[in-house]
Amino acid sequence: MQTLEIAIDGMSCNGCVGSVTRVLKAVPGVADVTVTLQPPRARIAFDPVKAGRAQFAEALDDAGYGLAD
Repeated sequence: MQTLEIAIDGMSCNGCVGSVTRVLKAVPGVADVTVTLQPPRARIAFDPVKAGRAQFAEALDDAGYGLAD
């Protein structure tokens, strides 16, 4: 398991936190996700063989959010 912390663009409320959490948890290989609004970040525990930054960026983009870093 590997952990990655990413900054997220486009979150403005707790509903966004729930949406981002669901979107990231749906990525194959993700074991756990913790999302905060202030600061707008996600901490993701995942299997690096199955998922990575590119998959997280794509999932966020499809949901209307983006990576800030």
